[in-house]
Amino acid sequence: MPGGKRGLVAPQNTFLENIVRRSSESSFLLGNAQIVDWPVVYSNDGFCKLSGYHRADVMQKSSTCSFMYGELTDKKTIEKVRQTFDNYESNCFEVLLYKKNRTPVWFYMQIAPIRNEHEKVVLFLCTFKDITLFKQPIEDDSTKGWTKFARLTRALTNSRSVLQQLTPMNKTEVVHKHSRLAEVLQLGSDILPQYKQEAPKTPPHIILHYCAFKTTWDWVILILTFYTAIMVPYNVSFKTKQNNIAWLVLDSVVDVIFLVDIVLNFHTTFVGPGGEVISDPKLIRMNYLKTWFVIDLLSCLPYDIINAFENVDEGISSLFSSLKVVRLLRLGRVARKLDHYLEYGAAVLVLLVCVFGLVAHWLACIWYSIGDYEVIDEVTNTIQIDSWLYQLALSIGTPYRYNTSAGIWEGGPSKDSLYVSSLYFTMTSLTTIGFGNIAPTTDVEKMFSVAMMMVGSLLYATIFGNVTTIFQQMYANTNRYHEMLNNVRDFLKLYQVPKGLSERVMDYIVSTWSMSKGIDTEKVLSICPKDMRADICVHLNRKVFNEHPAFRLASDGCLRALAVEFQTIHCAPGDLIYHAGESVDALCFVVSGSLEVIQDDEVVAILDHFPQ
Repeated sequence: MPGGKRGLVAPQNTFLENIVRRSSESSFLLGNAQIVDWPVVYSNDGFCKLSGYHRADVMQKSSTCSFMYGELTDKKTIEKVRQTFDNYESNCFEVLLYKKNRTPVWFYMQIAPIRNEHEKVVLFLCTFKDITLFKQPIEDDSTKGWTKFARLTRALTNSRSVLQQLTPMNKTEVVHKHSRLAEVLQLGSDILPQYKQEAPKTPPHIILHYCAFKTTWDWVILILTFYTAIMVPYNVSFKTKQNNIAWLVLDSVVDVIFLVDIVLNFHTTFVGPGGEVISDPKLIRMNYLKTWFVIDLLSCLPYDIINAFENVDEGISSLFSSLKVVRLLRLGRVARKLDHYLEYGAAVLVLLVCVFGLVAHWLACIWYSIGDYEVIDEVTNTIQIDSWLYQLALSIGTPYRYNTSAGIWEGGPSKDSLYVSSLYFTMTSLTTIGFGNIAPTTDVEKMFSVAMMMVGSLLYATIFGNVTTIFQQMYANTNRYHEMLNNVRDFLKLYQVPKGLSERVMDYIVSTWSMSKGIDTEKVLSICPKDMRADICVHLNRKVFNEHPAFRLASDGCLRALAVEFQTIHCAPGDLIYHAGESVDALCFVVSGSLEVIQDDEVVAILDHFPQ
C-alpha cells in the first residue's frame, strides 16, 4: 500500500466498494483470508441487527462465527465450516447460532472466497439468512417442558422480521414513499429549515399570480401571442380573406382564449408598490382597468369574423386586423416571467433567434406592401417596370398582364412565392449578405432598405455579441480546468516529481474536479448571509446528521452550529489518509465510499459510510 505499512487508506478494489454499496440488501461479513483464524474486517448493518452484536463487538473475531456457537450448535457443522475456510472453498450450511442475548436462531450461511487479480484468496464473504421460521421449534433451557405448539409460537414471535420481509408492502408504505421530485432535489423534510413563507389568504374566486395554473396559462397566452404576431402582419399585408373555415375557427378560438384571459385578469392578484400581494377584488379590478384592459379588449375583438364578410370595405377590414397587433404589448408582461430563465444560455439563444425571425417576418410583410403599392399606378393604371415585384415576375416567368375587358392588371407571382421572396430579401439584408438578385429600385424601396440595414446591424451585433458571451460562459469552467491541469503538469515537470506520485496527484485533481464540477463551495457560501449559510451547510451535511447516532438527539441550533464548521474532503482511491503514529486533529465521518485499515500490509478492517 502506498505511503507506509500501517494507516487508513481509501480502497482501490472496486469489488469491495460494490459489496459495501449493497450492504443494505443482505446480512454479511467480510473476513481476511490471509490472517490466522480469518478475522472479521467488515460487518454490515444487516448482520448487526440480525445477530444483536454491535459492529465493534464483531470486528477481529473469527469469520467462522465461533463467538456465536452454543450448546445446541451441531459439532459436525462446525467442523465442516472450518474445513471450508481451511480449503478456501465455497459452501453453504444450515447452522444454529446464538444472538448476543443467547437466543438461538437458525441461519442459512453461505461462504464464498474472494480472489484478487493473481487468483489468490484474500477475503471470505459470509452471508446469513434467518430461516428459523422454516425449522423445527428450538428447545433450549428456557423452553424445557413446553409443548411443541408453545415453542412454535415463540419461534414465530422471534421471527417477526422474517415475516415482515415475506409480506408485501402495504398501501400506507407506498403512500409515504418519497416522490421522484424529492429524490431529484435531494431535500429531506426532516432536515429542511423549519421556517417557510406563508401563502397569502385570498377569497375563493381570486387566483394567485404565481400559482401553477396561472403560470401555465401565461405560457399559453405567450404562444398564442406569437401566433398572432406572425399571422396578423401576413393577413394585413397580403390582404387575405379568411374564407377557410378551419383557419376562421382557429382564429375565433384564439380570440375566445384572449377574452377568457381578460376575465381571469379581473380575478388575479398582483404585486403592489410596496412588494405586498394585493388580493382585494376591488383593487384588482381598478388596477386592471387602469393598465391593460383597453389594449386587451381591442386585441380580442373578432376581427377575423368581420373580414370574412365580402361586403366589408378592404381598408376598414385591414384597419380592424391591424389592431390585433397591440396584443404584442403583452409580451412585456409575459417576458417578466422569463427573466428567471434568461440566466441559461440556451434560453437566451432561442429567444434571440425567435426575435430575429419575427423581425424578419415583419419586415418581409412591409417590403411586400411597398412593392404591391408601387407596382401599379392607380392614377394612370400603368405598370411600374422599375418595381421589384415587376422584375421578380419577369425572372420567374409569371409577368403581369392587362385585362382590357375588365380594365385591371392580372397575373404576377403567387402569394407563396411573393412571401418567400420577401423573406429571402429581408434575411439577406439583415445578415448583411445581400446577393443582389432582389434589389430596391424606387426611392421608397431604397429608403426602407436603408432603415432595414440599420435595424439589421443592431440585431446582428446584439445576437452575435450574446452568442459569443454564451459560448464563453459555457466553456469557462472547461478552460479553467485545462489551465489548472497545465499548471500542475508544469509544476510536476519543473520539480521532477516521481512518476508514481505524479500519477496520484493527477488522479486526485481529475477525480476532485469531477466531484465538485469546479464549483468553489466556500466562495458561494461567503456570498450568503449567516443564517442562510447555516441552512445550506445543514443541507450539505444532512446525510451525516440523519444517519449517525451521535446527532439523533441534537437540537436544530446545535446542528446548524456544527454544520458551519464541517469541511468536505475528497480522497482519491489509494490515498493514505492517516499514517500510524500521526496525531489526529479532526473527527472524520465517511459520507460516501469506504476506507481500509491497513496493518502490516494486511486489511484488518473496512470502514464505510453506513451508521455504526
